Amino acid sequence: MELEKFSYDNKIPKMFAIATVTWGVVGMLAGVLAAFQLAFPALNFNLEFTTFGRVRPVHTNAVIFAFVGNAIFTAVYYSMPRLLKTPMWSNALSKIHFWGWQLIIVAAAATLLAGFTTSKEYAELEWPIDIAITLIWVVFGINMMGTILTRRERHLYVAIWFYLGSWITVALLHIVNSFEMPVSGLKSYSWYAGVQDALVQWWYGHNAVFFLTTPFLGMMYYFLPKAANRPIYSYRLSIVHFWSLIFIYIWAGPHHLLYTALPEWAQSLGTALSVMLFYCPAGAVC
Repeated sequence: MELEKFSYDNKIPKMFAIATVTWGVVGMLAGVLAAFQLAFPALNFNLEFTTFGRVRPVHTNAVIFAFVGNAIFTAVYYSMPRLLKTPMWSNALSKIHFWGWQLIIVAAAATLLAGFTTSKEYAELEWPIDIAITLIWVVFGINMMGTILTRRERHLYVAIWFYLGSWITVALLHIVNSFEMPVSGLKSYSWYAGVQDALVQWWYGHNAVFFLTTPFLGMMYYFLPKAANRPIYSYRLSIVHFWSLIFIYIWAGPHHLLYTALPEWAQSLGTALSVMLFYCPAGAVC
């Protein structure tokens, strides 16, 4: 019987990798500028566009969503075809995802430097960009789901679980926290008010770190065994790791609101779940 041969197109992962390095340099330079502005206020250059209050969110958004985001997409588009023994479902959707994400990054930097902001940390972008993020995220999800449905490998390796869990959770966080009431083309107000707004914001804000965590754990489960040239120690532990992280991590946000108007039970619950997180990464040693 003739063995099947597989080949993979690495153009999209390479494009995302180049974008990762590019935006990493830009985001970190913005961070360096913001840091020096704290010690040397003259580095604001007496311009509204380069004040600390505008440079700092450019730095955080560039590092989280441009640098880390592109790194995540690099790994997903590289590892999924190899884990599923099939090319990505749609090359057109892959390109739409790439160019759409880069345009979102440019629009984010331009609007933040121009002073258009919701003032919600890690969710500063105004409503048109939020909608664009949602649409591109859906494109990414459709491409992933299509690849899974057309796979040649029956088993779904745990890295795929982390990718899917990340996609679903980030979508939920972004959509719920971004409910806004537009009042102009680039201005909106949060759907929520008072302590409810604070709770939803830090449910999201803490879990912006979720964006930095779970996809990279999926990457670890692919690249670490490849680098070590041996399988993970325990597949069962990796599943325990996945479900414990998914169930606990998302509810830890109230630890950002201790000693506030947030009900004490919510503060205590968020703190307890945050303590439990010390034990969740234990699965990562597998």
